[in-house]
Amino acid sequence: MIFRQFFDPVSCTYTYVLGDEVGREACLIDPVLDRVDEYAQWIDGQGFRLVYAIDTHIHADHITGLGQLRERTACRTAMGEKSPAECVDVKLSEGESLTIGSLLLKVLYTPGHTDDSYSYVMADRVFTGDALLIRGTGRTDFQNGDAYQAYDSLFHKLLLLPEATAVYPAHDYHGQTVSTIGDEKRLNPRLQVRSAGEYADLMASLRLPDPRLMDVAVPANRRCGQVASPDGAGRSG
Repeated sequence: MIFRQFFDPVSCTYTYVLGDEVGREACLIDPVLDRVDEYAQWIDGQGFRLVYAIDTHIHADHITGLGQLRERTACRTAMGEKSPAECVDVKLSEGESLTIGSLLLKVLYTPGHTDDSYSYVMADRVFTGDALLIRGTGRTDFQNGDAYQAYDSLFHKLLLLPEATAVYPAHDYHGQTVSTIGDEKRLNPRLQVRSAGEYADLMASLRLPDPRLMDVAVPANRRCGQVASPDGAGRSG
């Protein structure tokens, strides 16, 4: 397997490339529109064919590269079945697996940050989107977020994975690139709670400002990255 972690410093977004070295097929998880050229050039340079571009949820802090990657590479786009984005090719349900050559990504529904948040699990790692961050968790105060759902996703799904499972989130704001389930259980301050109610109180106390691009990014990402122009027409990027 090939594995590459890209970073967008504007939105502090991590994008991941997974590739099967036998079949030379690859997928991208959480691509950023402004970095599509970088992803495509790297994948081409490694001799792989992009077969899937996946978003873990409708992002509010950057515009997705799903639509442009599909136009450029003829890959298929994928999101969870709860996503409001009708433009994607494949809607995935919890328990299903996405196949990239010999690689399997198991779909796990992990709502709470948003109501369309999904994580993708491999044998030794999990891509958590914004559901579980390194020493943090995704906010729950917009896009139908719900702290009680987030608690359930964290404590009854993600934290039940083996402790050695590597955690790769969609964002980090402090230069951290990877954690493990065991380290997050022990060291994540938002997970040191005794009940769902205590977690909900903690999240309600954060009072975070809205993401700067939310009013543009959310509607664009429901259209796979197509930004509405002033005349009502759409454009990619």
